[in-house]
Amino acid sequence: MATPNYSYEKRQRELAKKRKAEEKAAEKKARKAQGRGDETSHGDDAGPASPEAGQAPSQEA
Repeated sequence: MATPNYSYEKRQRELAKKRKAEEKAAEKKARKAQGRGDETSHGDDAGPASPEAGQAPSQEA
């Protein structure tokens, strides 16, 4: 039986971790481009998607 190649397995784990981090960064960038930012709903039904009370309204010129 062949011996396991631990350095290959470690490299594959590192590549998977890097790929996942890149996907997460791309999703975050896409959310920010849509104007939603990094805000996510935590299950509370506060009504329609309106700006939070503490946030200033965006000014478009």
